[in-house]
Amino acid sequence: MQNIYLKSKIHGATVTASNREYDGSITLDAEMIEAAALSVNEKVLVCNLDNGHRFETYVIEGGKGCVEVNGAAAHLAGVGDRIIVMSFCLLTEDEAKKHNPKIVKPGKDNRL
Repeated sequence: MQNIYLKSKIHGATVTASNREYDGSITLDAEMIEAAALSVNEKVLVCNLDNGHRFETYVIEGGKGCVEVNGAAAHLAGVGDRIIVMSFCLLTEDEAKKHNPKIVKPGKDNRL
C-alpha cells in the first residue's frame, strides 16, 4: 500500500506578480524550483498565508525571484501575499520511514 506524503515545500514566498489573463499556472524562480525538488509542469498545492485561499495548479519556470500567480488563481493571491507551495508523492510505509521532504524558506525578494 502507498500513502501520500509531502515531497517538498516552499514556505513563505512572496507573490511578485498576478496575471489573470495568463492561461494558468504558478511561475517560480528556477533556483527555487531546483532547491525544492520541483519539476516544470508538476502539480502543486498553493496556500495563501494572508487570506487562507488554497488552490492547485502547475509549475512553470520564471526569472530571478519570480513568484507569479496566473489565470483564475490570480483572484486568490495578489502581489505581496505570502504563499506556501507544496508538492506530494506516493510512498510505501518503508519508503516513508527514510523520506525527508525538501523545505525551502525564501528570504527577502524571494532569495534562497
